[in-house]
Amino acid sequence: QVQVAESGGGLVQAGGSLRLSCAASGSILSVNVLGWYRQVPGKQRELVATRTSGGRIVYADAVKGRFTISRDNAKNSVYLEMNSLKPEDTAVYYCYISWAWGGDFWGQGTQVTVSS
Repeated sequence: QVQVAESGGGLVQAGGSLRLSCAASGSILSVNVLGWYRQVPGKQRELVATRTSGGRIVYADAVKGRFTISRDNAKNSVYLEMNSLKPEDTAVYYCYISWAWGGDFWGQGTQVTVSS
């Protein structure tokens, strides 16, 4: 059973930065999609950033220019660098990995709170 675990969340002031990490228990060399999503209470989970196996990267309009998704195959890890954070970025952030062999896995989530 593959496991995916996020870390790096926390409390930060508006304008600050955080780096989220997502570690997979298996190799991420053969994945279709690596992604970050977020969810606030009472709302649907929404896409923050995704990166496909072909290298295509998509960002939500709300985070373009501030967030960057990246990967480190040697560490089986995906990262989300978040800069110029705003109170509206407050949410639980989830890592999502879709492997080419058909397995889709979500992490347990990490809380990001941005104070004004």
